[in-house]
Amino acid sequence: MADRFTSSTMAGMRWVAQRGILRPVVWRLTRVTVHGLENIADLEAPFVAVANHSSHLDAPLVIGALPTKISRYLAAGAAADYFFDVRWRKWLTALFFNAFPVERGASRTRVGVSKALLERGVPLLIFPEGSRSKTGEMGRFKPGAASLSTAAGVPILPIALIGASTAMPRGRNWPVRGRLPVCVAFGAPMRQATDETTEEYSNRVAQAISQLRATIQPTGVPVHAEEGTR
Repeated sequence: MADRFTSSTMAGMRWVAQRGILRPVVWRLTRVTVHGLENIADLEAPFVAVANHSSHLDAPLVIGALPTKISRYLAAGAAADYFFDVRWRKWLTALFFNAFPVERGASRTRVGVSKALLERGVPLLIFPEGSRSKTGEMGRFKPGAASLSTAAGVPILPIALIGASTAMPRGRNWPVRGRLPVCVAFGAPMRQATDETTEEYSNRVAQAISQLRATIQPTGVPVHAEEGTR
């Protein structure tokens, strides 16, 4: 039975909100570059999109950068103790992000909800650090997203967000003036290896995202290419 996560009517409303309001605003206030689209050319839902987290720009950037064909039903995990504690905020979060509540402590009940969504074909966006980085540097990834990927038999899509913490640092409610550059970089989809623990899988995903962040500038230009022009 269709609900707001799988309803085509709700998906159409979200498309208008995301592509008609959210994306144009974010793309106007920052200079967005998307890198690695070739890595997701054959990707099909469901999957678990995993990204580093340092800014309120992060979810809008990921949703705006993903092709509509695989982001139409994407559901973003949002902190239950903040985004679902007030009715108006819960409604807006659901409208713009198809959000589902995530307990910062990763309770078993919420993990069950996530797995059920994947089994219904709904791709998920999860930030395994749990909260936004205060410094812009990546924190330790909790293994929940990796465990969920394996339990549901779906791949993880590693996503590096570069420059978002500078364009809109934690503590700000609006991007910094001047249209600072940000980059959304997609890595190749990943699955847990047969000889790999969940913790090792999670760490490998984090390393893939960290490597993307280290090798690509906020402008989307590879670091070595920029160095070669000096």
